[in-house]
Amino acid sequence: MLEIFALIVLFVLCAAAIWLVVLIGNIPGNMARAANHPQAEAISLLAWVGLFTLGIGWFVALVWAKVVPPDSGSVLESRVRELEQKMAAREGQG
Repeated sequence: MLEIFALIVLFVLCAAAIWLVVLIGNIPGNMARAANHPQAEAISLLAWVGLFTLGIGWFVALVWAKVVPPDSGSVLESRVRELEQKMAAREGQG
């Protein structure tokens, strides 16, 4: 009877550990999705890979989700569009 109880306790502890890893692994991705970050999926992937590389990548994903402004990609995209329009105008002149 004691062995069965020990197995149940061991199973519960293993399940709690797995649940804790999943909960911690989702934190940066959830933060990025809540902020409508354009690279939310990449942040989530880096967080999961980072968990298996001793947590360094997870920390980088956390900083990326929190510190990097979500609209920095749209600024870059608008600048690329402006440059493409200027190039097209120069090709039209030549």
